[in-house]
Amino acid sequence: MTVFTPVARAVTIENQRYVAATVNGRAVLVFNLDGQFFAIEDRCSHAVNALNGGRCRNGRIFCPLHGAQFDIRTGQAKSPPASVPVQTFMVEVRDGYVNVAVEPTPV
Repeated sequence: MTVFTPVARAVTIENQRYVAATVNGRAVLVFNLDGQFFAIEDRCSHAVNALNGGRCRNGRIFCPLHGAQFDIRTGQAKSPPASVPVQTFMVEVRDGYVNVAVEPTPV
């Protein structure tokens, strides 16, 4: 069974912006793209650096360290130096809250 965890009220995530959260021990970024919400792992697949702090533009997040770009909807790497996608997570909006499903981090 998929378990969703509330991350933020939907109205608090501005369009074309994101919020950082920790869900089940995993760092995630939750994005609002024109009223649709997406969640990806907060970790660049190139340098294992946080994506938090990077700019969000045209449906992509830019890694603040080396500028690698990732598609917010799919997690796909869209520019060098990254070539490996980042993980995406299921998102639902219920009762005004954005909820994310993340499997717990293995111990």
